[in-house]
Amino acid sequence: MDNPTYENVHNQFKLNGFHLDREDLCRVAYSFIKEGEDFEKPVGDFLLDWFDSKDFIEMQTSGTTGAPKTITISKQAMVNSALATGDFFDLKPGDKALHCLPVKYVAGKMMLVRAMIIGLDLEFVAPSSHPLLNNETDFDFIAMVPLQAQNSLGELKRVKKLIVGGAAINEVLEKNLLKLTTEVYETYGMTETITHIAARKLGERAFTVLPNVTISYDDRKCLVIHAPRISDDVITTNDIVELVDENQFIFLGRLDNIINSGGIKIMPEQVEQKLANKIQQLYFIASKPDNELGEKVILVIEGDKQEFDENLFEDLDKYEKPKEIVFIPKIKVNASGKIIRKESLK
Repeated sequence: MDNPTYENVHNQFKLNGFHLDREDLCRVAYSFIKEGEDFEKPVGDFLLDWFDSKDFIEMQTSGTTGAPKTITISKQAMVNSALATGDFFDLKPGDKALHCLPVKYVAGKMMLVRAMIIGLDLEFVAPSSHPLLNNETDFDFIAMVPLQAQNSLGELKRVKKLIVGGAAINEVLEKNLLKLTTEVYETYGMTETITHIAARKLGERAFTVLPNVTISYDDRKCLVIHAPRISDDVITTNDIVELVDENQFIFLGRLDNIINSGGIKIMPEQVEQKLANKIQQLYFIASKPDNELGEKVILVIEGDKQEFDENLFEDLDKYEKPKEIVFIPKIKVNASGKIIRKESLK
């Protein structure tokens, strides 16, 4: 299909084994809204929004980088994003894909759009933490969040390509995923970029941008995204990166999270990676005000207080070593499993 628009549905698109065109999808949408299960109702709402007379969709941002807000996204930009994903991951009409993400969020919406535009054979299941349980199908393409990937290690041998997004892949999960024959990529993006604009093949350090995207950084060393087919505006992020070239970057950490301890700037994300094999519970690095240092590094761990071996911090630089370990009953995470740091410490 040459230059498809949001009004097109690819003639090879299937949903749960059925070829469906635009009219069929509108009928399915009404039935999902009226009689569907809880996870199907948002799908019905989205399909009716997709096929209405407006050329945009309203979406909620996830709230990890600030207060959640409603933004409008052009439907044609979503089509362009779907085509870029198709090109990057070499997806073809008839490829078998699994949809296991909540359609309430952009990643779930985009899986549907990719399927309708590229012509994927889409199997649709309730979003759960074990999406491949009791499923014997072979899949060409699946998108998951890290928790789903972690829980599907035994079943992923039936998957050719897996993209993992929504939260960072930790070192332990990366090692486990690298043992599989599946091609696995960590994606980089946000609601404003209509899911991912770059992906990193596991085992490599750098993210590579999708077609028609170029990158630079500003004077804060934060990533600036130029994606004219997806956004009319240049998108300036708070993500500190090292640029390899205009198509590749290495993610270092978020500007909002940087800790200034005694004049030394520490990126929590990098410290967390160094601790990845050593703590079984959910944890993150944060800071507390300190009279001498300005801010002191602390380690926040979910669960009851316990003793740790003194070797826990042996891989950390002097300034990275936490001055205190804080135990809290529950660390707050968003729907993708990304830790909401400030909320957790309230």
